[in-house]
Amino acid sequence: MSLIGSACPVDLPRAWVAGPGGILGTLLFIPKCMTKPIKPAAPDPRQNQILAALPKAEYERILPDLELVAMPLGWTMSESGDHVKYLHFPVSGIVSLIYALEDGSSSEIALVGNEGLVGISIYMGGESLPSSTEVQSAGQAYRLSRKVMKHEFEQGGQLQHLALLYTQALICQTSQMAVCNQHHSVEQQFSRWLLMSFDRLHSDKMMITQEQISHLLGVRRESVTQTAGKLQKDGLITKARGSITVVDRAKLEAQACECYAAVKEECERLLPPPRVVH
Repeated sequence: MSLIGSACPVDLPRAWVAGPGGILGTLLFIPKCMTKPIKPAAPDPRQNQILAALPKAEYERILPDLELVAMPLGWTMSESGDHVKYLHFPVSGIVSLIYALEDGSSSEIALVGNEGLVGISIYMGGESLPSSTEVQSAGQAYRLSRKVMKHEFEQGGQLQHLALLYTQALICQTSQMAVCNQHHSVEQQFSRWLLMSFDRLHSDKMMITQEQISHLLGVRRESVTQTAGKLQKDGLITKARGSITVVDRAKLEAQACECYAAVKEECERLLPPPRVVH
């Protein structure tokens, strides 16, 4: 017999074997070429909204230079002060921009998902940033070298325009989060952060620990545990070991402060709407 559609359609050798009660059956010897795992197809770069919004000519020009990379959970993509070598366009997962103080305390100042990019210092001229970038939720990204991005930026095309618009949206987000952390309760901050994270994951479930959340929000773990427990009791979320699931998004949005809507509306105003990639 032969396997239809196999990478190596050959007649498979057989051997007769005795089964229970003396019943004879056949044993097939499967060649190694038929047992190799099938690699999943690479995601479309246009799952990133900035790349998806590029004109065809610009997109096809940079396509050969786009390199797919994994973003494992906890990966520090750059430290404070680093001269970033690559611009990353996430297609899945979340990257956090984190600011650390001399005493070791830190908090998240912005989140980046497939709506944006990581590495604005490459084209803004400052060469480095005082914040670090860390993967909050594992995913994948396409990276573009500093050299190629600077060349594209000098062309003054749509990539330059979109990168600057995204930078403005990022400034809005960091400014709003600074105000939020100063003036709103932990419960409001937690609700706002959950909504922003779920928006970028395009899912109602997130794999994360309460220790990680306390690190990102810059609050005590006990405060996160207490707040998560209250939100679960009120029927807004369910929490398990290492995960959080949204149960009632409408109530969660009502619980969040005005900062969530302010950042979301500004991003929608500045950035192109998501495109469906087939």
